Amino acid sequence: MKKLLIIVIEGCSPEYISLEKTPNIYRIARDGFCKGVKAAVPTIYNVNHTTILTGKFPCEHGVLGNTTYSESGPLKSEPNQGLICMDTVMDFLRRRGASTALLTVRSEILERMGRNVDYGISLENSKDILVRYLDMPVPPPVESMQASLWILEACYRLIKKNTMDAIYCATNDFMMRKYGPETPEAIRQMKKIDDWLGKIYDHDPEREIYITGGFGVNAKPHLVNLQRVVNDHGYDVTCRSPQRDRLADSDVILDTGLQFIFLNRRQETGSEALAEMEQRLVKFLEEAPFISMVSPREEAAKRFNLSAEDIGDYVVFSADDYTFAEFDGKELELETFRSSGSLSERAIPLIAVNSEEAPEKYRYSRDIVKIIMERHGGN
Repeated sequence: MKKLLIIVIEGCSPEYISLEKTPNIYRIARDGFCKGVKAAVPTIYNVNHTTILTGKFPCEHGVLGNTTYSESGPLKSEPNQGLICMDTVMDFLRRRGASTALLTVRSEILERMGRNVDYGISLENSKDILVRYLDMPVPPPVESMQASLWILEACYRLIKKNTMDAIYCATNDFMMRKYGPETPEAIRQMKKIDDWLGKIYDHDPEREIYITGGFGVNAKPHLVNLQRVVNDHGYDVTCRSPQRDRLADSDVILDTGLQFIFLNRRQETGSEALAEMEQRLVKFLEEAPFISMVSPREEAAKRFNLSAEDIGDYVVFSADDYTFAEFDGKELELETFRSSGSLSERAIPLIAVNSEEAPEKYRYSRDIVKIIMERHGGN
């Protein structure tokens, strides 16, 4: 069995990679290949790490974010609140005799998907014995530029000390959420990330290596409170987000660039009145400058490989430069704000070396693991 390494540079849009900024990535690509692939929808970390690790789309693995909602609206618990309910590539390969490791910045990824690995470390909740084993420095804060570099160094040290057959290594998107691709800060950080990738490749040039972005991150200085906007225009709907985070030192709750819209009082509304209201709602949303796409339930489920029962009556995506949030008001501008979640963040790079498949076999990030499992007799 060929040794495997999957590295996810979380939030890495293609624009962060260039010959000048990341010469080692270009060197790895020259020896293998580089192409663009699509992230899973919604373009957020819970969904995409689960998609990559299982080789399955959200309609199969069931993870749509932090929370989803049933058709009637109440909170529905998701598998990603605990252990996911299907094999990861680490489970799959370990049963075939491979030694496995999962290294992440975020503890949640290890807790949910690293249950059976031989070696697991998260920067957020690191175990002293494992840090000492790799002779690593004390972990930096999760929300820091050093976090991604620390986990990549841990990956390098693990390969040197105990080669491991299969490794999944995930950074976080702290830098991408703060700095655009052409800023000095981003260029310096990508050079440091690139240095570690070069060291890893030089030490183990025969390993099958995949480097991808998980999802992209873009500038989104315009925040829209979609629930307030549609209610103020007379539409009786409930807007739900797959992920919610509170902005530091603020009352603003950040959603993502995607919202699930549920029509309320279906039983109390006649079919003609409901149809007329839906037509007006869709027209309003399609004409709104902050919306890029409005997709009905079945269309969205088929087009984006989602589970129809969990996504509301409509799925809406924010336009470029916009995202959704909850705050006191309808619109808010945060000049330096960067985020993900919409279709704009679907484009991500895939760099591979020592792969046994042709580049055209890879269309989605999930294809990395899907192909590996199929190669070894899985499905």
